[in-house]
Amino acid sequence: MTPRGWAVVTLVGLVVLLIASVALLVPWSRPPAPRADQLDALRELAPTEVARSRAFHAALRPGSYGALAIGLLAALLLGLTPLGSRLIGLVSRPFGDHWIAQAVLGGLAVVLVADLVTLPFTAWRHAVVDRYGLSTQSWGGWTVDLLKSYAVSAVIGAVALLGFYTVTRFAPRWWWAFGAAGAAVLVVLLSFVLPVLVEPVFNRFTPMEPGPLRTELTALADRDRVPVRDVLVADASRRTRAVNAYVSGFGPTRRIVVYDTLLREASPAEVTSVVAHELGHAKDRDVLAGTLTGALGAAAAVTVLYLLGSWGGLLRAAGVESIGQPRAFALVFAVVAVAGLVSTPAQALLSRRVEARADAHALALTGDPTNFEAMQRRLATVNLADPDPPRWEYLYSASHPSTVERMAAARAYGRGEGR
Repeated sequence: MTPRGWAVVTLVGLVVLLIASVALLVPWSRPPAPRADQLDALRELAPTEVARSRAFHAALRPGSYGALAIGLLAALLLGLTPLGSRLIGLVSRPFGDHWIAQAVLGGLAVVLVADLVTLPFTAWRHAVVDRYGLSTQSWGGWTVDLLKSYAVSAVIGAVALLGFYTVTRFAPRWWWAFGAAGAAVLVVLLSFVLPVLVEPVFNRFTPMEPGPLRTELTALADRDRVPVRDVLVADASRRTRAVNAYVSGFGPTRRIVVYDTLLREASPAEVTSVVAHELGHAKDRDVLAGTLTGALGAAAAVTVLYLLGSWGGLLRAAGVESIGQPRAFALVFAVVAVAGLVSTPAQALLSRRVEARADAHALALTGDPTNFEAMQRRLATVNLADPDPPRWEYLYSASHPSTVERMAAARAYGRGEGR
């Protein structure tokens, strides 16, 4: 069988495994959230706060969707015309057009151009967030964080680009197989190693002071049989007033992280409710499930890229001879951008299902629907979340159930439904 034939067989196998993993690992039943309860919850929220949240999101939409449109247009212009290959050639020319310079410097240049064309929209977002009082960060601090983000992305991108094009150069017939395996491994590394290494770049973490709350959170994790190494407080207040908490790391590196803003804004019982939700993700191995599906998806994507490489019209439009050559990275970037746009609703749906299960876990673990609902109300108010967003936006990109859905689920739990 030819390499292309093996690639087709492998792709079919990866798709079957991906579908099976999604079917088995993603919860397809949801906690009850009757619409009547949702509407009751919405009516109980302060009208001024609801109006403010909706005005905030209305102010964000032009920048968010403008960035999406302009970023996609830039990716298509670079990838489906010779512009991208010319840019890579221009950047690598001082280095004698060496393939490493094309792969690393040229690839990073393509990504940088795509980022720069959307930078005004990113700045717009910060301006809106600052105007509504959610940001505590000056433009100087915002710029420093942006540069840090670029630096982290550049390091990861350089490693990935060098690895990928080393494989395509030295295994021109079978690069798709090695590339698929490498992409899957990279997803695993980014999932488990990156948070521990990168989080300290953007935040400082200190152990939570001994006291009733720390004792309660530690006992909660023990009761849930989710071992944690420590309970940390992140200095999120130096950039935002938003409240949050999460469980980070894996095995011996797992820790509960609580924003200092959450400690200031919420009651101890509400903090416990949020942490119980996050422990649910660890208890149900949501990170492992997401990593597995992500790894399978990444491997399938590399295989699809290889199969697309035989589409002569696409290669001619990009001005390249093979999709495996470094000068074709802009074409790869364009394909990935389109795939990301198309797959967003499916990813959002899966995320909402997983988050709903974590909500149900929090309710069962704490047995406290009253404080769960109070916490959802506080999250919506402080974080300026639209409690009942437009249906089209919810279906396209919402990663969590809406505030009123989560409040309704708590009320249904309180009545004994869905236990």
